[in-house]
Amino acid sequence: MRYSPRVDRIAGEGAAAWRIHMEAVDARQRGEDIIVMSIGDPDFATPPAIVETAVQALQAGDTHYTGIAGRQELRAAIAREVEACGGPAVTAENVIVLAGAQNALFSASLCLFSPGDEVIVLDPMYVTYEATVQVSGAKLVSVPALPDSGFRPDLDAIEEAVTERSRAIMFANPCNPSGVVLTREELEGIAEIARRHDLWVISDEVYGSLTFEQDHIMIAGLPEMAERTVTAASLSKSQAMTGWRTGWMVGPKELIAHAEHLSLCMLYGLPGFIQQAALTALGNARGEMDRMRDIYLSRRNRVIEGLEGAGKLSVVPSESGMFLLVDVRETGMTSLDFAWALYREEGVSLLDAAAFGSSTAGYVRLSYTLGDEALDEGCRRICRFVSRL
Repeated sequence: MRYSPRVDRIAGEGAAAWRIHMEAVDARQRGEDIIVMSIGDPDFATPPAIVETAVQALQAGDTHYTGIAGRQELRAAIAREVEACGGPAVTAENVIVLAGAQNALFSASLCLFSPGDEVIVLDPMYVTYEATVQVSGAKLVSVPALPDSGFRPDLDAIEEAVTERSRAIMFANPCNPSGVVLTREELEGIAEIARRHDLWVISDEVYGSLTFEQDHIMIAGLPEMAERTVTAASLSKSQAMTGWRTGWMVGPKELIAHAEHLSLCMLYGLPGFIQQAALTALGNARGEMDRMRDIYLSRRNRVIEGLEGAGKLSVVPSESGMFLLVDVRETGMTSLDFAWALYREEGVSLLDAAAFGSSTAGYVRLSYTLGDEALDEGCRRICRFVSRL
């Protein structure tokens, strides 16, 4: 039987990168002594007020179809959140509720790009971006941020990557896996390129509320950017709601209308009880975002301190989120070989950061979404492994 060429465009190295994580999860479920530091799934329980809202809505019978774009009340709350975070003045009509930020990015790709288009993506990038762009038939054009710069974006390289086929610039701010938070000057430089060449900007801001030393700035809030910017975000990381699949896309009203037609065919709206929980997350329970951010900052510092004894490793301090990049090049191993050897010898799973782009080859990504005891033990095992090399 034949399959569409599209199935090849949604596979590839990005999907294969998760093999070590999947194997580690299976081993842990079998009862093996495995420390999983390869995924950004918060160990916190979803805040009780959010869960209670969902339970009450379920008990009240909120289990039927909802509006495709999301309930007006929730969309308005998201619009207020955008403005409160420095974004443009938007209304509910600029918002569609979707099944996580990944679903928002995928929907944006299908609504904006055509075969033959080029999408400039800042590298390092999240592993699904390649498939997310290519599913539309567009070509991903990677622009690496060099390690020597601290993985900061190279504005000159972005400008040089623009061709007559270019359609958009896509990036995560803050970045997964580097944790880099773009400065106002960097965002203004990207915005100027987008305006000059009439490009869309797709900004993945799922970690926007989890920045440490500097504030997160929304590129959509810069002059003349609201009508050419698509912002994807969610509650997955900031409120420990990964399994709730609650996210959104914010953009021009015409784009949101197109995304609603796509969702009609693909998602048909989120469950009502989940939308009610999201309202609580953005309302009475919003302070939980600050609490979780403070915990992640403490954990970041704890891991950096815990790896100080691993002489052949160099840790890149993250500015946000729940990940650290660790440079393993001095070990003489590739990042893939390092990750697998560490897992097999010490039972610690990290992700080969080369899956995030050419700029992070030779690095592994470490997630600090575990409790202090597990983080300390993971660091001890990593140091012990490196000491034997």
